[in-house]
Amino acid sequence: MSAIRLLVLGAVRQHGRAHGYQVRNDLEYWGAHEWSHAKPGSIYHALKQMAKQGLLRAHETAPSTAGGPPRTEYEITEAGTEEFLRLVREALTSYDQKVDVKSAAIGFMVDLPREEAVALLKERIERIAQWRAAVTEHYVPADGPEQLGHIGEIMHFWVHTADAESAWTRGLVERIEGGAYTFAGEGEPFVGVLADGQENPYATGDRHPQDDH
Repeated sequence: MSAIRLLVLGAVRQHGRAHGYQVRNDLEYWGAHEWSHAKPGSIYHALKQMAKQGLLRAHETAPSTAGGPPRTEYEITEAGTEEFLRLVREALTSYDQKVDVKSAAIGFMVDLPREEAVALLKERIERIAQWRAAVTEHYVPADGPEQLGHIGEIMHFWVHTADAESAWTRGLVERIEGGAYTFAGEGEPFVGVLADGQENPYATGDRHPQDDH
């Protein structure tokens, strides 16, 4: 699964309609450039590709008053929304996802109903347990990593990572079941996007004129 695909669809969906610079700005605001491959080139490429695929609708806007070329603004289509929600659901349940995909899904989990998010996270806990059981068929954590030589440290790391993620996910489920956050259908959601022209405190500073288009 591509984290860029999920991140870009989610950012455009939150804005309603956004140009490439806004999407890039939002992803930097979320820190996605630090924990994913959300770099400028991949963001603009994803916007154009998903417009070709019918997941986004491209709109050419009027040239700026400064005389620059017109911007292309994007809005998510019905097919794009279906794809976005599919990616969120898949990433919340699959334990074999990379950190960038998991992080993106957690950032967008509130776009689902509360009960569904809880059910998906509980399924994730079960999948972690199944994965851990498969690993411990060949490695007994209580006996320590030395039983397999220094290579045992790899399995030791895997098991500890699985245990930590399971514990964290259980805590997240408890917080959500306790009423934390605003999920779909519950009222005005938290929207973590920057308004057009709002300064981004986390911007990388390597802007170019073409970034606005």
